[in-house]
Amino acid sequence: MVDFLSRYDLLGAFWVTVRLTVFSAIGSLVWGTVLAGMRVSPVPVMRAFGTAYVNLVRNTPLTLIILGTSLGLYSTLGLALADETSGTFLKDNNFRLAVLGFVAYTSTFVCESLRSGINTVPVGQAEAARALGLRFSQTLWIVVLPQAFRAVIAPLASVLIALTKNTTVASAIGVAEASLLMSEMIENEADKLFLIFLAIAAGFVVLTLPTGLFLGWVAKKVAVKR
Repeated sequence: MVDFLSRYDLLGAFWVTVRLTVFSAIGSLVWGTVLAGMRVSPVPVMRAFGTAYVNLVRNTPLTLIILGTSLGLYSTLGLALADETSGTFLKDNNFRLAVLGFVAYTSTFVCESLRSGINTVPVGQAEAARALGLRFSQTLWIVVLPQAFRAVIAPLASVLIALTKNTTVASAIGVAEASLLMSEMIENEADKLFLIFLAIAAGFVVLTLPTGLFLGWVAKKVAVKR
């Protein structure tokens, strides 16, 4: 009944999904942390940029952002993120453009989660750090952010799970992840729709459920006791 699945590279498609998630998560964590620092910065220009970026990008449809990286950055501006002489140029370039789009979008949610965590850190700790002679950047990276991260592991886990599911949007620019394979399977196996949906859904459950459970456990272990 499920023998038809052996004709498709299901594991390969989900491996692309995993790679998209991992690279996008790392980039989003870095850029989101920088944005959070900008949003609480005492420098008005940095604070204005961080606020404008988050509000603009967060309220833009993800599909539009992903298409923009392909049609805007590559097709219009000629920005190539892979070796154009390579035989896998199109596949590699689309993959990296998709990661760039996911980082641009997901980092806004990382930023807002971190900003909420920053607000849980008692103001007195930042004032004490400044009294000791630490600059704003030192206070942020040494005193505030470590506590903020511990406070928002659960929200960041939700962002990571959402990112995993959002990777299906990459199929819009031809990245061969799970949802693109699902489209191909539906086209070729129209009489097995339920089994196809079940197989793809099971794959995403396998990816997201353990992640949520593990990070939920970590959140309880490292929670800041106040």
